Amino acid sequence: MTTTLETQRLRSLDDACRCAQIADEFRGRDTIVLDLTEITPIFDFFVITSGTNPRQLHALAEEVRVVMKERGNRPLGTEADGEASWLVQDYGDIVLHVFQPQARDLYDLERLWSDAKVIDWRAQLGLPPAKATEAL
Repeated sequence: MTTTLETQRLRSLDDACRCAQIADEFRGRDTIVLDLTEITPIFDFFVITSGTNPRQLHALAEEVRVVMKERGNRPLGTEADGEASWLVQDYGDIVLHVFQPQARDLYDLERLWSDAKVIDWRAQLGLPPAKATEAL
């Protein structure tokens, strides 16, 4: 029997993978889900993706917001820089980071949180692997 904490983490994992799927559907690049449950008690998962322009970043984040709201999750906070090279949506257990490539390189969250396990979000959702042109 799973505990309440385990049940919540499984739900958060499913929500994080769904966020990654939305990013992929909105042509997010190099989308990953990092499992931070063994590293920090502050949040469970980061979803990190890249877009090519401010309009794409905002459209992707807005769709995540809509879907997460439908799933009963509202953002606790949303931040973006003035140049729209990055934005973040905090859902408590899940944090969505959407970057333009140069900002992603600058913040380098993958290196900063390199101890985190990378989740195969496609497999978690029962989706086929990315095509060779999608995987980098």
